[in-house]
Amino acid sequence: MRQIEYRTCPLCEATCGLELHMEGRDIALVRGDKEDVFSNGYICPKGAAIKDLNSDPDRLTRPIVRRGSEWHEVSWDEAFAVIAEGFKGVIDRHGRQSIGAYLGNPCAHNLAPIIYNRVLLQAIGSTNVFSASTVDQMPKHVSSGLMFGTPISVPIPDIDHTDYLLMLGANPFASNGSLMTAPDMPGRLRAMKDRGARFVVVDPRRSKSAEEADEHLFIRPGTDAHFLFGIVNTIFASGRENLGRADGLTDGIEDLRRLAESFTPEAVAPICGISAETILRITNELLDAPTAAVYGRIGTCTQEYGTVASWLVDVVNILTGNLDKPGGALFNKPAAGSANTGGAPGKGRGFRTGRRTSRVEGLPEVLGEFPVSTLGPEIDTPGDGQIRAMLTVAGNPVVSTPDSGRLDASFASLEFMVSVDIYRNETTRHADVILPPGGLLTKGHYDLALYSLAIRNVANYSPPLLDLQPHEMHEWEILLRLAVIAGGGAGTAEEASALDDFVIRTLVEKAAGRDDDLPDAEGMLSELSIRRGSERVLDFMLRTGPYGDRFGAKPDGISLDYLIAHPHGVDLGPLSPRLPEVLRTPTGRIDIAPEAIVADVESRLIPSLSKKRDGYVLVGRRDLRSNNSWMHNIKVLVKGKPRCTLHVHPDDATTLGLLDGSNAIVKSRVGEVVIPVEVTDGIMPGVVSIPHGWGHGVEGTSMSIAAAYAGVNTNILTDAKQIDPLSGNAVLNGVPVTVTAA
Repeated sequence: MRQIEYRTCPLCEATCGLELHMEGRDIALVRGDKEDVFSNGYICPKGAAIKDLNSDPDRLTRPIVRRGSEWHEVSWDEAFAVIAEGFKGVIDRHGRQSIGAYLGNPCAHNLAPIIYNRVLLQAIGSTNVFSASTVDQMPKHVSSGLMFGTPISVPIPDIDHTDYLLMLGANPFASNGSLMTAPDMPGRLRAMKDRGARFVVVDPRRSKSAEEADEHLFIRPGTDAHFLFGIVNTIFASGRENLGRADGLTDGIEDLRRLAESFTPEAVAPICGISAETILRITNELLDAPTAAVYGRIGTCTQEYGTVASWLVDVVNILTGNLDKPGGALFNKPAAGSANTGGAPGKGRGFRTGRRTSRVEGLPEVLGEFPVSTLGPEIDTPGDGQIRAMLTVAGNPVVSTPDSGRLDASFASLEFMVSVDIYRNETTRHADVILPPGGLLTKGHYDLALYSLAIRNVANYSPPLLDLQPHEMHEWEILLRLAVIAGGGAGTAEEASALDDFVIRTLVEKAAGRDDDLPDAEGMLSELSIRRGSERVLDFMLRTGPYGDRFGAKPDGISLDYLIAHPHGVDLGPLSPRLPEVLRTPTGRIDIAPEAIVADVESRLIPSLSKKRDGYVLVGRRDLRSNNSWMHNIKVLVKGKPRCTLHVHPDDATTLGLLDGSNAIVKSRVGEVVIPVEVTDGIMPGVVSIPHGWGHGVEGTSMSIAAAYAGVNTNILTDAKQIDPLSGNAVLNGVPVTVTAA
């Protein structure tokens, strides 16, 4: 007999509600949850494929240990004993700095890693920490931190109410929104147009989002900052700057005005490929609209001027009076709290980077990590502090990060490696031990990170639907047992439980000493004691968050029990103005011209106005059925017309002698690939495109479907030496390449 359960989809940033029809431990049918307060029944192909992911025969369910070239299933105790011996040996020989850690993108979509990864990293005691953030969104965190005081203070476009949306480097018809959590982005954008709002997309590709827009502007990759500065220049030249709610709260306007002088529409037009007349018109449309929002995403982050472009998105929102304005760009107030909801409102310690530098290339730390582009050199360059052992958590950097050929060879040279992952993929095949967390339906789910970036204030918790099998282990326990081992313990269940108690006590005692309206620490710990692990910490965060019940002080507030009683989620209302209390800068004001960004504009962006631009450049792309390299072992998501192709404009195909369906050789400074050609006028001349996340089927992996639909790895072409210096983010778009017929 089927039983219906409800769950939030964890497979992308949209947080859609699913209706699961269960037959025992199996998913028989997946539908969208029509009663979900956020997604209202919307579901994309990835959500529907959760059934196939849950039953994937290639998914690991028991720990495996590599002995020579052979893999063996072992008990959990045996796996942790091997890890304890391996890490101890490396630390004894080389010191703690010889341990490196890489945290993959799925960590942001799962409750346990968000809560316990920090505990694990602190136990390891190494500064060699890397993550997928520096091939993704780090520039936006840096610009937001410098302007508003915390890296999570990212203004979110109010797409459900805006009159005008200018979108750069984003394709939400495929990605469903990013740094802008919103289910059913296609429906929301179409509804926006239906109510008379104008929708303009700036992109070197005519993506599905560009096709649906009122206007699409082709732009040369890597020049979004020039285009946006052209808008800023035009605003100042017209004298129409209007800071709106930021008026009287903003420092640095005159510095910004001075910087903008060089970027006239006439100066930037030949660089970005958008005419001066169009830049003037777009600026006036933004100024004339009752409400407007500028939104930039992956294309504005993963480029040479990623932080400057990310900063200018918010600069334009401020100068047009649309920051912190309904219909403009607003700050979220997440139910579980964040860095801009706690402490004294309106002022804080601010944000800084560069507290240390990487050993080999001297790259500055950002948010406690080094750029992943330097991971390869940190492993294969001899010397004191050389990485000799790695821990990866839910990541595949060999596919996902630059110069992956070198990184692959670097991983092969390690003395010891541990991976927390459900697959033996291109990266984890190098591990000595792989620890797979329990199945998807055996763990609770709450989007701690994504709800901080949502277009509405919502909260939805999905409890575990299935008990662990005897051979499975909760992800939070895996991470805590690894932390115990890193700290010198044996990694037993008892030690992990004690560490879990220490984590929650530390959080509770800090809150008790800070907030007068909370009970004493022992009282709170007593109420929380019915749970363990991730759910216990989540309950504490919800109850002490901005909508929480404060452990009884606010009886109508929320708690984990409250969310469990509301399986379709809780709508906490639309985003609303939060200035000035959202600010956490030392001055209590917005810094519209941060010193580090001003210096970058002066040293790199202004000189680039005279830089010669010719030859072909490479950009990535995304498909609705993909999420980086995660989903390529699910046949329903990869079958059909091959999607890992080289997009080439017809004029360029003629010049290069390329035929549709033939193979081309694409070369960069660091590598080359051979890939089928797809001739299309959906890409601007001078630009070619390869999708991100492919390149499967290498020896040692165990992902049969991904191997059958292998594609090529675009990161063989991306150059680890090319980064945005302010954020350490990799340059994945605008990569210089040559293209020839194979």
